[in-house]
Amino acid sequence: MNNSSHTPPQKTPHPARSGWRKRRRRTPSPQGRGRARPETLSPRGQGRGLDSRLAPQIKTYLCAVLFTAAVISLSCPLNTSGRALESHEGAVPVAGLETFGTAGKEGTLYPDHEVLLFQHDGAGCLTQMWFGGDWPGYDRTRIRFYVDGETKASIDMELFLGHGIGWGDASAPWGSARLGKTGHPSGLYNTYRIPFGKSIRITGQLGAGIEKPQVFWWIIRGVENLPVFLGNLRLPENARLRLQVRDNVELAPLQMFDICQSSRAGALYQVTLSVASKNFNFLEAVLRAYLDGAQEPLLLSSGTEDYFLGTYYFNRGMYHLPLAGLTHKEEDADGTCRFSAYRFHEDDPIIFQKGIRLAWRNGEAKDGEPYGTPQPSRATSYVWLYEW
Repeated sequence: MNNSSHTPPQKTPHPARSGWRKRRRRTPSPQGRGRARPETLSPRGQGRGLDSRLAPQIKTYLCAVLFTAAVISLSCPLNTSGRALESHEGAVPVAGLETFGTAGKEGTLYPDHEVLLFQHDGAGCLTQMWFGGDWPGYDRTRIRFYVDGETKASIDMELFLGHGIGWGDASAPWGSARLGKTGHPSGLYNTYRIPFGKSIRITGQLGAGIEKPQVFWWIIRGVENLPVFLGNLRLPENARLRLQVRDNVELAPLQMFDICQSSRAGALYQVTLSVASKNFNFLEAVLRAYLDGAQEPLLLSSGTEDYFLGTYYFNRGMYHLPLAGLTHKEEDADGTCRFSAYRFHEDDPIIFQKGIRLAWRNGEAKDGEPYGTPQPSRATSYVWLYEW
């Protein structure tokens, strides 16, 4: 038979496939073999790739998506950092605002006296700080903030613990909008809002055990007449940020530990906790807040790692998030277990009108029975409060 003269019979398309059939073509691969790829859809749903009968449904779907996005953007507009902006009623007019600040390059800190880093008169709010330097014991460098003519600093912090880091942990780089560490051992920054009504004075001094002067770098900035917000809550003009420190407190198993106490109105801003013990059973502790003189506590967590947004004794290791972070966890060769972590309450406000007492416990018990075998511990806490 002569195949060239034979005409094969034509196939009739299946009716269920005739309106929607993707064609595939083969494009040469670098190795010379063909690779099938689906044909792209033509514009506006025309042509072979899209059935025109589906166009109205797709148009309806896209309109619904755009309408939903518009509603979300109006009810909770976002800036480029992803944080919700204040409503128009709470917006801050720029008239009357003025940026101030300074930077220090190769200044000198001393062990026996404070050095003035910055001073500013008037009303305003600190908005950003950064610190540099390199020497053994750098983490213990002390920074003090004297607000409105104070003779005793209402904020007196060690550099690392003031940035949520315990045990001199060298991990870097990490950071969020509020705090971070970009180098070793320094590159610490924060954007804490520290308001003042008359003046602000900031000093630096070497930490305990550092005997020789050391070279130091710093940046400090703020804005005059800038109000302070806690999340979307605008704080009163007389609100002041204060730091309560409990340093190296020895605790027996299951002993309660008041990490802060205030009799004024205010809001909890940040908590840093640093603990050492012979096991990690102290992490079973529930954090308790006694608000406005209450006898019964508001339970802030089901365990210590839960309060810092971890789980199962921080079983996935270190993390540094906008809301909370685990900045140190280790077990030494001698069995000593250490941890440190920070937690912010900007978008999770804890407000009090007549005072607060915040209590942590060295371990936890239920029905008189302890969880695990908590051991004697040594704890340091930094609790930041806005008070008014």
